[in-house]
Amino acid sequence: MFLRDFLAACLPLDRFNLVSQFVQRDVAMRHRGSMLGWVWLVATPLLTLLIYTFVFGQIMGARWAAASTGGDFTLRLYSGLIAFGFFSEVILRAPKLIVDQPNLVKKTVFPLEILAWVAVGGGLVSLAVNFAVLCAVAAFLGQLQWAALAAPLVVVATLPMLLGAIWFLAALGVYVRDTAQVVGMGMTMLMFLSPVLYPVSAVPERFRAWLHLNPLTWPIESIRAAVLDGVLPQPGALAAYLAAGLAVAALGWAWFQATRKGFADVL
Repeated sequence: MFLRDFLAACLPLDRFNLVSQFVQRDVAMRHRGSMLGWVWLVATPLLTLLIYTFVFGQIMGARWAAASTGGDFTLRLYSGLIAFGFFSEVILRAPKLIVDQPNLVKKTVFPLEILAWVAVGGGLVSLAVNFAVLCAVAAFLGQLQWAALAAPLVVVATLPMLLGAIWFLAALGVYVRDTAQVVGMGMTMLMFLSPVLYPVSAVPERFRAWLHLNPLTWPIESIRAAVLDGVLPQPGALAAYLAAGLAVAALGWAWFQATRKGFADVL
């Protein structure tokens, strides 16, 4: 029973239309009343990129290891920002995912678990737009590699781990309202502990093993390597990350199922 329900939650093919409708509504609501609308999907990471490039590249004189041009430094920084931005957007929403939908909680027939897919779907829309911008700029500068076609495989491998984290944090956020603040601080710290603003090779060797314990290190480095260096993700690493993600998803799903009975009473 658990395995069947877990697999259905991880692959809600029978509820694809419902998830799709919620994702569309979520993306539309995000930009309702905004003058620029969808432009913000691209403008936000680009503005962040300009700020980081100016601060680290011009003021602090930072240079990427093995990068010889400013354009290369900028693209590598941007690739890290959009990859981290995807994880950050999804995880930051998780603690309030159930709390912000009390009307759905009271509908006993509504599958609350698909809200995790709604959060992931919204993040994937933003990631797709920004990834297209990255590839377009890289192609214009003559730095786009054919291995960029494999980057979506890396994203797919991260989905089970993201789902598990969302299920856990969404359920915890119902009972502990400070979860959102803690997660916010945690993601800020995680950004500087992830290879977003620097490559792994720039970290002292004695600390690299710790950096690889960061679940964001492998996907960020793999996407960057595929797009800009033409390096395909290693099948062994891909399989290992996917297996670890499935374990996290199973634990998160178990926690969500064990606590969901009390959602209506708390809300």
